[in-house]
Amino acid sequence: MEGAELIIQEINREAEQKIQYILSEAQQEAEAIKEEARKRAEARADWILRKAQTQAEIEKQRIIANAKLEVRKKRLQVQEEMIREVIQALKERLAELPDDEYFDILVDLGAQAVRELGVDTVVVMSNERTLELLKGRLNEFKKAVAEKTGVKIKVRRGKPISTIGGLLVQSLDGKVRVDNTFEARIERFESELRAAIAKALFG
Repeated sequence: MEGAELIIQEINREAEQKIQYILSEAQQEAEAIKEEARKRAEARADWILRKAQTQAEIEKQRIIANAKLEVRKKRLQVQEEMIREVIQALKERLAELPDDEYFDILVDLGAQAVRELGVDTVVVMSNERTLELLKGRLNEFKKAVAEKTGVKIKVRRGKPISTIGGLLVQSLDGKVRVDNTFEARIERFESELRAAIAKALFG
């Protein structure tokens, strides 16, 4: 009987050892799995963090770029408004030039038109004020233009037109004309004028 008990005890002992071994292995495997999971979780967390940081940096740069663009746009709008105000002030000043100063400008504009037209008889059109000024000083105007061009001209007054000043000069048949009104000249030289104003205002 004792021999049987010893065998049973030995079997129990071996079974216990096997159970402990299996539990130990299972625990080690569980720890390994947990460690692997932890490493994967940490790696994924790092990846998520890096991705978030990258996205945050991209968003930051986008916001900064948009802000700079908005500031530039507003600055250009302000500059554009200031340039327009200067051009408007220039037009107002041209419309109010003293007669003597204005007459000298009309001579220059008339002489340029005569050179471009290549004719000796011209029709001159402008606003009422200009036509009246030329009417009172017509001989002086023709003489001054002749001195600048070498061409003795005949001048016919055309109908008044809507303009702040300057001259619209055309051939007698009306087929060829030179628009030297202030508005037309400002429009023709607008790029240079705007550049000069911008340089004066903003450096």
